[in-house]
Amino acid sequence: MKQSEYLELGLINCLRVDRHTPHGVFIMAQDGKDVLLPQSYVTDAMVEDSLVEVFLYTDSEDRLIATTLTPTAMLDEYAVFEVADIAPFGAFMKWGLAKDLLVPNMFQKTPFKLGEKRFLKVIYDERTHRLVGTEKLGEFFHRRVKGLNPNDEVNILVISETPLGFKCIVNDKYEGLIYHTEIFEPIHLCDEKKAYIKTIRKDGNIDLVLRKPGSKKSGGSAQKVLELIKENNGIMPYNYKSDAELIKDVFGLSKKDFKRALTSLQDDGKIAVKDSGIYIKNS
Repeated sequence: MKQSEYLELGLINCLRVDRHTPHGVFIMAQDGKDVLLPQSYVTDAMVEDSLVEVFLYTDSEDRLIATTLTPTAMLDEYAVFEVADIAPFGAFMKWGLAKDLLVPNMFQKTPFKLGEKRFLKVIYDERTHRLVGTEKLGEFFHRRVKGLNPNDEVNILVISETPLGFKCIVNDKYEGLIYHTEIFEPIHLCDEKKAYIKTIRKDGNIDLVLRKPGSKKSGGSAQKVLELIKENNGIMPYNYKSDAELIKDVFGLSKKDFKRALTSLQDDGKIAVKDSGIYIKNS
């Protein structure tokens, strides 16, 4: 471990034990500034001049304080938080620390309710000089997409569900959307996945798909359909005319991929498709 040059709010700091007091130990950065680590977090290994890794935040009196606990998310990180308490000026979120994380009313999209969970980013509030949570993420996204093109693979973090689909953070910079009609696998809040760019819109938002555009999935889809039929005693009540939403729920496939899989399996002589359903052919 290397001693931190200076104290950094909202991050893990590596600090040198300077002196012990009845209230805890004071630990110091290279620039000579120190902070208290309360006695409840002090261990026998924290002897003078030893290094200790701590997270820095502010206590109920807005004083810088250290803890050996790790919060749900640190400065500029995203996570799902649960509402612990409601106040006239905001909501307090469970954070894994002694002091809950405040989300001021101005940083809430809709009023928070006790016990519910919200997706937030931890930020530094210039007005109060505190760490707070915000649900309003739009201002943090870059609106000019650079170095990305349609079909490129990207990293996504799922942040919310809308009537159109799931909003995502793309490569930690941009805002993206996967439409419900393009989703054929389970997807949840805070999922981290690989995705592919379908379209980059003029407003800087990115339309995404979970399968690479133009890739052929019939082989994998066919095997998936065949295995499901086998698991259901060799017969399932679906065919080419089945409802697209039903196919999506049962097989996790688009109607197009499902029909392609049926055709592939029929051509291989593995199934028969009738008005009453799909049947495994005996070999």
